[in-house]
Amino acid sequence: MEKPIIGITVGDVNGIGVELAIKALSDNRILEYCTPVIFGSAKVVNFYRKAITDINFSYTQINELTKPNPKQANVYNCWADEVQITPGELNDIGGKYAALSLHKAVEALKANQIQGLVTAPIHKKNIQGNNFDFTGHTPYLQNAFGAENVLMLMTADNLKVALVTEHVPVKEVAQHLTKDLILKKLKLLNDSLKKDFGIDKPKIAVLGLNPHAGDEGLIGKEEKEIIQPAILEAKRQNILAVGTYSADAFFARGMYQAFDAVLAMYHDQGLIPFKSLAIGEGINYTAGLPIVRTSPDHGTAFDIAGKNLAQHESMLAAIFQCIDIINFRNGYASMRTNPLKKMTSKILANAKDEAIPLD
Repeated sequence: MEKPIIGITVGDVNGIGVELAIKALSDNRILEYCTPVIFGSAKVVNFYRKAITDINFSYTQINELTKPNPKQANVYNCWADEVQITPGELNDIGGKYAALSLHKAVEALKANQIQGLVTAPIHKKNIQGNNFDFTGHTPYLQNAFGAENVLMLMTADNLKVALVTEHVPVKEVAQHLTKDLILKKLKLLNDSLKKDFGIDKPKIAVLGLNPHAGDEGLIGKEEKEIIQPAILEAKRQNILAVGTYSADAFFARGMYQAFDAVLAMYHDQGLIPFKSLAIGEGINYTAGLPIVRTSPDHGTAFDIAGKNLAQHESMLAAIFQCIDIINFRNGYASMRTNPLKKMTSKILANAKDEAIPLD
């Protein structure tokens, strides 16, 4: 099987993204599984490489994507500017080049010059501009690829957590929840678990919105009026969804271990337990896109930027998860191809090659 080419964005150039990429790609064994391409500039990479004295990182500098070096990490020069890098500082420069790195990587995905994307952390405030008017990577990628619906899915070896709502103020979560939205997210999650993670019959736990999952309507009616009807409809559509569960007890008692994934109603309800249980190796995956995108499950970490303190385990996990999902998708597509149709095509092709003209 041919190695996929994996694009890696630099994120905010004043954050830890470049350091993470350098550390993750310093182990050449990763080249057995993919050809990595950092979307940034050699000057930015060199700036951070000088601060990391305990590893040996080498790369090939490329100005076009047609022939990346499969035997080394590659740095694709997305700009020729002299970028003023100020580690740990939140400014417009960090946002400008984070956006440019991302735009160039998306262009490469659309042109099939890379097969997967790993995004380093951005700062959602300073990246805002004429070319980026989104609350994060997920809605940006949804718009870029015209996806009708997407799902933020946090994954680790021991836990998978998906979100119904993402970057929404807590006071507005309830008004965003509808039966139709929850059902759409359950369908996406179920499909992704099959296609992207190779789970034949996924079992999904659904959390309630309110404390104690509403206590039969005493502490809110969203469970009875919105969430449970969505679960029932999902079951009618052969999705094994179970709930609603009270979030605190569900995670505290380890009930998540009996499920392939969990659907949470809002950001912190899902991400606080996930980040507590994923032990630093969690990743963020965007399900529902026609392409594969993963990222580390943390932010720009300005407080440690440029200090050689960033832990790269989540970035490394994101790269390998990207590769795994590409392979799972290829295998899933192959299995779903009509075997009779494939056999018929082969027979016809052979018959054409061996045909004897008739007088």
